[in-house]
Amino acid sequence: AKGKVSLWDSDEPVPRAELLKGVAGAHGLLCLLSDKIDTEVLDAAGPNLKVISTLSVGFDHMAMDEIKKRGVRVGYTPDVLTDATAELTVALLLATARRLPEGVVEVINGGWSTWKPLWLCGYGLSGSTVGVIGLGRIGMAIARRLKPFGVKKLLYSGRTAKSNAAEVEGEYVPLDTLVSESDFVVVSCALTPDTQGLCNKDFFCKMKNTAVFINTSRGAVVNQEDLYQALSSGQIACAGLDVTTPEPLPTDHPLLTLKNCVVLPHIGSATYSTRGIMAELSANNLLAGLQGTDMPSELKF
Repeated sequence: AKGKVSLWDSDEPVPRAELLKGVAGAHGLLCLLSDKIDTEVLDAAGPNLKVISTLSVGFDHMAMDEIKKRGVRVGYTPDVLTDATAELTVALLLATARRLPEGVVEVINGGWSTWKPLWLCGYGLSGSTVGVIGLGRIGMAIARRLKPFGVKKLLYSGRTAKSNAAEVEGEYVPLDTLVSESDFVVVSCALTPDTQGLCNKDFFCKMKNTAVFINTSRGAVVNQEDLYQALSSGQIACAGLDVTTPEPLPTDHPLLTLKNCVVLPHIGSATYSTRGIMAELSANNLLAGLQGTDMPSELKF
C-alpha cells in the first residue's frame, strides 16, 4: 500500500498549530524532543495513530500514560547515543573543572599576563571521588571513561544497585552520602516525577564547596534558582550544564552572568555519525510500528 508522508522540512521545530493540523488522521508520527506530544496532539491525530517514533533516548516530552491508554507503540533511540553523550559529559566536566572557557576568554581579552601560581587553577580528577546519579547506560559509559583519569572512588545512587557496577568498582550509596562525599557530582538520570527538582538548595548545601556539579540529563532535574545561589555564594565550586529549563536558556538568565558556570546548548549526542544513526533508527522504528512488526528499539512501558 502506498502511504502519504507529510514532512515539516525545517531545522526549526514545527509550530504547534502546524503539528496539530499535520498529525490529523496519521498512522505514525516521528517526533523530536522539542515536540510536546500531549493529549491534545494525540486527540488531533485520532484513532488511526499506531506508532510514535522519537529521535531521542529521553521520553519526558511525551504523555506516556495517555499513549499507553490508547495502545500506541513507541520507538526511541537508546544505546546509539550513549558513547557520544558520555564523551560530551567528560568534555564538559574537564572544561568546567579546569576553567577552559574562562581561559579562552582571558587569552582573547588580554587578561593573560605573566605566569602566576594560582591563576585559573581548577580541580583535577586524579585521586578524587566521583558520584554518578543514575548509573544507567549513559551513567555507566561516563564512569568507564572517568576511571582511567585516576579516580579513587566511584559512588553511584539510583533506584537499585547495578550488577555491572563492579566493572568500574562502583559503590552503591544513598544519595545524601554521594552528594556530601563527591568531588564531582554527575547527573545522568532520567527525568521522572521523582527526579524533578532533585538538585535543589538542600542538595547543594550538602555538597563540598570545592565540588564540581555536572548535568547532562534533563534541565528540570535541577532547580536553577538554587543552583545560581549555590554558585554565586561559593557553596559549590562550579557547574557545567548541557541541559537547562527552558531550552534555549534566555540570554539574560542569571546563570549566564557567572564565570563558574559553563552552559552548553544540549549537544550531548551531537556527533555527525551519532545523529545519522539516530535518524536511521527512528525511521526503522516508525516503519516497523506501521507494519506491526518488531521494532529495533521499542519502549516498553
